[in-house]
Amino acid sequence: MKLIRKYTHYSLLCIASIISYQASALNEKTIEVCEQNYNKVDELSMCFDSVKENVDKEMQTWINNQTFVLEEFSIVTGRRAALNMFKRSQRNFITYRENNCRWQYLHISPDKKAASAYKKCYILLTQSRIKELSRLN
Repeated sequence: MKLIRKYTHYSLLCIASIISYQASALNEKTIEVCEQNYNKVDELSMCFDSVKENVDKEMQTWINNQTFVLEEFSIVTGRRAALNMFKRSQRNFITYRENNCRWQYLHISPDKKAASAYKKCYILLTQSRIKELSRLN
């Protein structure tokens, strides 16, 4: 039991340092930077692609971290309900994000700005989820 706690504590410290490093490296391109530097719709969309990819990676790191914590908890207590509910909430978030951003895309289309609007929505919701997951740790 003591060994598991020590291992868990060490693992969390490692994960936290990786996340901090990734967050500083990934934050170079933001929505604001894209909007300030790219006026053409295609260029803005490509810049948003880069930001979207980065926030996806950061969110996956936080998901992995929370899953690890909840798996350790389930090993110690024998209770998997929190882990199962977390996984369900993550699936529900993905569905919500997709649908919420898709209706905005459909509302704006066929305007060329629709793709950028979708990506901006996706990025903002993902960043919000990252903040939520980071508070849990």
